[in-house]
Amino acid sequence: MHYKNFYFLGIGGIGMSAIARYFKAKGYNVAGYDRTQSRLCQELEAEGIDIHYTDDVAQIANTFKDKTTTLIVYTPAIPAEHSEFIYFKQNGFEIQKRAQVLGEVTRLERGLCVAGTHGKTTTSTMTAHLLKQSHVDCNAFLGGISKNYTSNLLLSDKSDLVVIEADEFDRSFHHLTPYMAVITAVDADHLDIYGTHEAYLESFAHFTSLIREDGCLIVKKDIALQPRLGKNVKLYTYSATEKADFYAKNVRVGNGTIIFDFVTPTETISDIELGVPMLVNVENSVAAMALAWLNGVTANELRNGMKSYAGIRRRFETWLKTDHLTIIDDYAHHPAEVEASIKSVKALYADKKVLGVFQPHLYTRTRDFYKEFAAALSHLDEAMLVELYPAREQPIEGISSKTIFDEITCPKTLTTKEKLIETLKNKQFDVLLTLGAGDIDTYLPKIVEALKTKR
Repeated sequence: MHYKNFYFLGIGGIGMSAIARYFKAKGYNVAGYDRTQSRLCQELEAEGIDIHYTDDVAQIANTFKDKTTTLIVYTPAIPAEHSEFIYFKQNGFEIQKRAQVLGEVTRLERGLCVAGTHGKTTTSTMTAHLLKQSHVDCNAFLGGISKNYTSNLLLSDKSDLVVIEADEFDRSFHHLTPYMAVITAVDADHLDIYGTHEAYLESFAHFTSLIREDGCLIVKKDIALQPRLGKNVKLYTYSATEKADFYAKNVRVGNGTIIFDFVTPTETISDIELGVPMLVNVENSVAAMALAWLNGVTANELRNGMKSYAGIRRRFETWLKTDHLTIIDDYAHHPAEVEASIKSVKALYADKKVLGVFQPHLYTRTRDFYKEFAAALSHLDEAMLVELYPAREQPIEGISSKTIFDEITCPKTLTTKEKLIETLKNKQFDVLLTLGAGDIDTYLPKIVEALKTKR
């Protein structure tokens, strides 16, 4: 790229921040705007990236006001009326979506792209760790903060492999040119963008057509997808425990551990132990190990990598574990993810009372899936809902947390974030599970402080 300066609109986003870190590491000038001074933004500032939090053109440093040397990278969450966005458009700057910039990276290096309605962040972060701790190595742009590396960006000076989470929102993944791709799931989502499940499936089919001729697709067995592959692109299937090209067998669950044997097309690798023992991670790890195995990671490296995998910030993350109370936080924000998270907790803590706090994310997703969310949350011993997190959306009349709440069949409470801690203090439970993709995690330090002496 011929630019010296990179300015990010929405720099605090998980995907945006990884690219910002990438260009900073490569020696470019990097700055940006975000509306929230999140923990991630504070980390970027500590790394020397200038960020401001008010939509104000005057706060953009003069370095980034030269259109011949500055590329503007933006997230679709930035509204069209944003004054800095308008300034850059009116003054003829080149403006690219995050996905366009990542697309350029996949044409310069060999992209290992993980797509799917859910599981993609965990699968891509597992893949990156498996490669990074092996003799193969990799670069990675991750959709979460890896707890092994305390970052969402991994760099290598010897490998041209780059692991990328391929985001289907706004058809972003159509900018990529994968060397290898994984598709984990194609359950309907983002219907505010796609309109119908058929259009959503078509978008994934188009994504498969972008895979390089020397590459391959690894797809979850039996999902409703018709891949559109080039004639030399190899196709593999994977599954948690059903027979496929890659799958797990002899799964052993107990004493807080999950161990299984990993079956590949040519060998079976025994005694894989999950570092994050969550049932859904059997499936995620099979996909990640398939990618790593196809790129030359050895059996012992796979064993060591899976056992040492520490997880992702906000993905089934344990915040507190005492004799009397366990607190787990999970980013789950689609009904299938919520159900998987709850079922994993119930399996790991079979004799304990589990209370779940859910913060719905987006008005459209709540409108489209409120019955499915309610059914998933009804697996809890008790459910608690706080107000919906709107993110980029304007309110939809008649849609709120109460829309889901009214359909839940287990004991339930409707509260607010403001009253959440007081409400929790008056409840009896052994395990607290917080769920959602909004800002529910920002309350966890106070929740832990308030409840850590609970008996």
